[in-house]
Amino acid sequence: MTIVQAHLGEIAALATAICWALNAMAFEAGGKRVGSLSVNYIRFFVAFPLLAITAFFTRGLAFPVDATGSAWFYLSISGLIGFVLGDIFLFQALVEIGSRITLLIKSMGPPIAALAGFLIMGESISVTGLLGMLITMLGIALVILSRNPEGKKMKLNRPLRGIIYALLGALGQAMGLIFSKLGMGSYNPLAATQIRIIAAFLVFTILITLRKKWSEIRVAFNDKKAIGHIAIGAILGPFIGVTFSLVALQYAPAGIVSSLTSISPILIIPFSIGVFKEKVLPKEILGALISILGVIILFLR
Repeated sequence: MTIVQAHLGEIAALATAICWALNAMAFEAGGKRVGSLSVNYIRFFVAFPLLAITAFFTRGLAFPVDATGSAWFYLSISGLIGFVLGDIFLFQALVEIGSRITLLIKSMGPPIAALAGFLIMGESISVTGLLGMLITMLGIALVILSRNPEGKKMKLNRPLRGIIYALLGALGQAMGLIFSKLGMGSYNPLAATQIRIIAAFLVFTILITLRKKWSEIRVAFNDKKAIGHIAIGAILGPFIGVTFSLVALQYAPAGIVSSLTSISPILIIPFSIGVFKEKVLPKEILGALISILGVIILFLR
């Protein structure tokens, strides 16, 4: 067995983290042009055909017709929670507070997943795990809190609404991860992603119809720059990134996968400085490092 084969899950998790960093930047740029709802919906028109073509050439089936009823059930729930509820809030957070801070707050996902596992599945949380949660929250607080000019009180340095959206997005993605694990088992990751997308696409179609937002979607399709950003984000996110994450889940423990995929807030910092010309404070870099350290400690055994 080669090193790559022995650590396929970990390598896939690292690749996922890179995809998340670049994907968040692309969707931030697209969302600021046409709105988060349009980005959420249009990305599926890019991702699903790519998944279908790849699935056909790699497994002989373009669509997940061989999935069991149990897989459809759990993966559909995963799609609804992760791609719909989670991403509705997460994409709006990208517009409100930017991709760098959104990804940092999203690093709360693993602690949330661990807590959900404790409450729903009866999984244990060690003292070390609790320490990891606290350290992660400390790192995030260091970034989003600052002293007022008088230096007496702490205040949020980002819009509260955006922070709440990012937290809700992290919650949705964490719960989606749990249901993905339940539904996928040894099933093909590409097909599993397709099921999640199908469920999410149907729900988004209903939501857009009920909210009478089809004119907004049409305008977005006519914005070539926005479509370009969305296409890049869709290729890196729902296609490559999600598939890598599911491969990682199959070949590595969920804790390790969550830890490795959570380093996106660190990976995105150089891009934020170089592409968005953001001024990143030393305490924000330190906060990101602390939060990732907390995630790693959370899953130490």
